[in-house]
Amino acid sequence: MLPIALAVIGGTGVYSLADLHDVESHHPDTRFGKPSGPIRVGRLLGQRVAFLARHGEGHSVPPHRINYRANLAALQQLGVSQVLALNTVGGITDHYGPRVLGCPDQLIDYTWGRVSTICEGDSQDSADHQVLHVDFGDPYTPLLRQRVLAAARVTGKAIVDGGCYGATQGPRLETRAEIARLKRDGCDLVGMTGMPEAGLARELGLQYACLAIVANWAAGCGDDEEITMAEVLANVQAASAGLAELIAEIARG
Repeated sequence: MLPIALAVIGGTGVYSLADLHDVESHHPDTRFGKPSGPIRVGRLLGQRVAFLARHGEGHSVPPHRINYRANLAALQQLGVSQVLALNTVGGITDHYGPRVLGCPDQLIDYTWGRVSTICEGDSQDSADHQVLHVDFGDPYTPLLRQRVLAAARVTGKAIVDGGCYGATQGPRLETRAEIARLKRDGCDLVGMTGMPEAGLARELGLQYACLAIVANWAAGCGDDEEITMAEVLANVQAASAGLAELIAEIARG
C-alpha cells in the first residue's frame, strides 16, 4: 500500500475532506490518549491523504480541551511525516480579510494551561522523559510552506505568503483591546488552535505548515458588526472551495 503522502487537520467549519474516496477509518489509541476523532485515510485525486477533524467531526471539543498530543501522535503512528493544518482564523491586518487564505511563517503563543510538550514523562523509563529543546525559530517547516505556495501557483489558488499567527486561549472571541495588543505585537491573524499544535509537531519530528482560512475580521478590525457563527461558516465554506485540488498538489509535491 502506498504511504500516506500528507495529513490534513481540519479546523472550525472543515470537518471532512471533499473528494476523499476509498476511505478507511482508523481509531487509534496513543500513549497520550485518544485523538479528537477517527482518522479518515483515502485517495484524494490520486494521492493518499489522511484527514482528522481537530474539534471532532461534530465540533464537540473546544480549543483548550483538544488533545493535541494524541492527534499528532495518532497521525505519526499511521506513518505520517507531513501535516497541513487548516486553521480558521480572524483577520487583523488589511491583507487578511474574510475569505482570504494565508500561509503564515511566524506565530506568537498567548495560550495558557495547555499541555504544550511531549516532555511529560514521570519516570526515567518513559519515552517522553527526555527533555527536548527543539529549534522553533521558524515554527512552520520552511520546505513544506514552500510546497504549499508552489501548489497554489500550480492550481491558481490565491494564498497570502507570510504573516504572524497569534494563538489565543478561546473559546470566546477576543476583545477589541486584546486584538489591538496583538496588532501591536505584530500579529496578522488570530486563532485558538495554532499552539501547542505547531510546537508539538516539531518535538515529534513532523513537518508542519499552516493554511489559515480567514473567517471574519477580528474585533475592531474591518467593519464593526457583531461576529456570528453563521458568517464564520459561510466564509470558511467559500474560502475552502477548490481546496481538494490544492491539497492533492501539495501531497503530490
